[in-house]
Amino acid sequence: MKKPHIFKFAVAYADTDAEGVMYHARYIEVAERARSNLSRDMVIPDGDIGFVAREVNIKYMHPLLLNDEFQVESLTTKIGAASMVIEQKFVKDDKICAIMNITIAYLGGDMHPKAIPESIVNMLKNKKFI
Repeated sequence: MKKPHIFKFAVAYADTDAEGVMYHARYIEVAERARSNLSRDMVIPDGDIGFVAREVNIKYMHPLLLNDEFQVESLTTKIGAASMVIEQKFVKDDKICAIMNITIAYLGGDMHPKAIPESIVNMLKNKKFI
């Protein structure tokens, strides 16, 4: 059974707009930090670029406010030969505040799509992220 990668975060003053609401673009930055945390164990072969964002879709449901503590739950929902889709839920007190889906593509050193290395796929499977 799949389990999400958990990344905890708290909204700081610098993350908010004048009304104390987390700025919409910060969700993308926090999601990137969560994915970076998830990918710490990935070994990108020498010469490859690795993963790059291809498409981002985010739906905001409930605002996050200054000092709110929440977590980003990341789960791979689709994996292809050279790309994958990761769903990232922003959850506070069991309430989903936003859902982001990002398609990331794996690039070789020539900046063209390349098959995701088996070692990366196996790492994600071993941690039950896919």
